[in-house]
Parts: sequence; C-alpha cells; structure tokens
Amino acid sequence: MRILILGGTAFLSSEIARQAVAAGHQVTCLARGSAAEPPDGATWVKADRSLGANSYAPVAGTWDAVIEVARDAVQASEALAALAGQADHWTFVSSCSVYADHSTPGAGEDAALLPPLPAGTESAPENYGESKSAIEQATLAAAGDKAHLCRAGLIGGPGDATDRYGYWPARFARDNGPAIIPDIPRHATQVIDVRDLAGWILAAASQGVTGALNAVGDQVPFGDYLEASKTAAAFEGELVSVSEDWLVDHGIDYWAGPDSLPLWLPPGHDGFCTRSNEAARAAGLTLRPWQETVADTLADERSRGLTRRRKAGLAPATEARLVTELRNL
Repeated sequence: MRILILGGTAFLSSEIARQAVAAGHQVTCLARGSAAEPPDGATWVKADRSLGANSYAPVAGTWDAVIEVARDAVQASEALAALAGQADHWTFVSSCSVYADHSTPGAGEDAALLPPLPAGTESAPENYGESKSAIEQATLAAAGDKAHLCRAGLIGGPGDATDRYGYWPARFARDNGPAIIPDIPRHATQVIDVRDLAGWILAAASQGVTGALNAVGDQVPFGDYLEASKTAAAFEGELVSVSEDWLVDHGIDYWAGPDSLPLWLPPGHDGFCTRSNEAARAAGLTLRPWQETVADTLADERSRGLTRRRKAGLAPATEARLVTELRNL
C-alpha cells in the first residue's frame, strides 16, 4: 500500500510507520519532526500543520490509506479537506475519551458521545474528548464510508512518553524501599500495547475495515498487574497499601501527572477501563499476553533510566514522606 501518515515521529504514529515499512509498504510521514525523525525507510515530508492548509500540498496525490492521529480539530479538518478525496481508506485514531459517560462497565461503541468542540474553540488538554469528537464528526462528513474511527484506550508498551503504564514496573525495579500503592486490588486496568494497536490499524486499512471501534485491551485487575510488575522487577520490598481517601487527603493525584498514582481512577469511572473490545476483536484486533507488555515496558524503562524525572507517578521524596507519615499515625 501507499500509506500517508500524518505524524510518524511520536509513540503510536512512529510504531505504525515502523511496522508499515517492515511490511514492505510505501510509507510517507508528514510531520515537523520535533519529537524525533520517522523510522528509516519512510519518506519524511517536513511540514508544520499549524501553518494551515498549504501544509498538505507536498503530499497531494492518491493514497491507498491515510492515517491521522491529530487532536487539533482545525488541523484535522484542513487535512480532510485537502486529502480525503484522494484516499481509498482513512483512519482517524480517536479516543475512548469521546464518550460522555465513563461509569458503565462493558459499554460498547453505541454509548453516547461528548458534543463536538465548537468551531473557533482552541483545542486544549481540558477539551481533549470534545476535540476528538469534533474530528470524528468531520472525518465522517469528509471520508464517509471510507472512514475507520479507531477509538483507542490507554496505550502502553515500549516508548510511552506519558510515563503512566511504565510507572509501576519501573518503581519496583528502582529500589526495594516501601512502595505506596492504592488499596484497589480488584479495580480494572485496561491497556492496549502500542505494537498491537499499530499492527491492527495497518491490517484494518489493508482490509478496508470501517466504522467506529473501541481499540482497547482486555481487562486486568490492578492487583494482578502490580503482581506481574513486581515479579518482572524482582521487587522484594514492602507494599504499603493505602486507602483512596487518605491519598486524596494527602494531595496525591489520580491517573497521571506529577505526584500521581497511575492507573488509579476517581469515583464514577467504573467503565473507563472496562469498555468492550468485542467489535474490534471481530474486526481482527489481536492482543499479546499483557504480561509480555509489562516485561517489555520494564526493559524500555531501564533503558531510559529508572531514576529519571517522570511525567507521572510519585517522586521518590514524596513517596518517602508519605511512608513516614503513615508510620507516625
């Protein structure tokens, strides 16, 4: 296939490009390259999409597949206007954040969506779901029955720059000191390996898969994920299990960001990590054993440095302070 990737230099889009090149496809990546360069074997068209519709002039022509990963609704709409008529298949990597409700376990693709971001509103982290919803709407309007809306869940695996999924195996590998964990052993986690997601996006494009599909991993209890992370890291220290209320009272954040506990979700999110992937599996999505993702993520964390400054998780000093406070209760 002749594949155009609008991106191709960061995490998921880079993995898509790498796998596409390895499979023998003709791959072009349109990107600034501020994160990195596309993989060897891909043609790199340098362009800054924030400069407007003219960014797409260098890639005018016919494409077997276009893969879009944008979160900016204006940029995505400009790309669709310039290229959708020249593509046989269009994949938009959306997100399960487009759903309006995250409280219902097992919800499928027919769940209600957030309203699209109003025209003229700048895309920002706080309106991420609405922005993705707007791009879905624009994609359907421009690409119609050629469009695959790939609603990705939390993506993990080697190369994850968000530091969420890798926090726990990295924490257990860092040292054998007491490790603070939230007391949520039966809460669900749901992560899709970036390599599985990239492979399915390419296969779906080749096979002409269309429509909206939840690209999410299988559900794994948080306690099982911690146990596998401990085993992979050969952790021999103490797990200090702490109530959710105590963590909140002591300023620890949910999910992501500095001094957070990744994969811990706030109340009302019972459905966030329990979405159905039955339709995607029926459309060809295959998932490797999640323990393999843990092991490979840890190897990647080691290569990047276990003591580096992280975007998500407890800083060692914060964790030590919390342990001291608990001991003094």
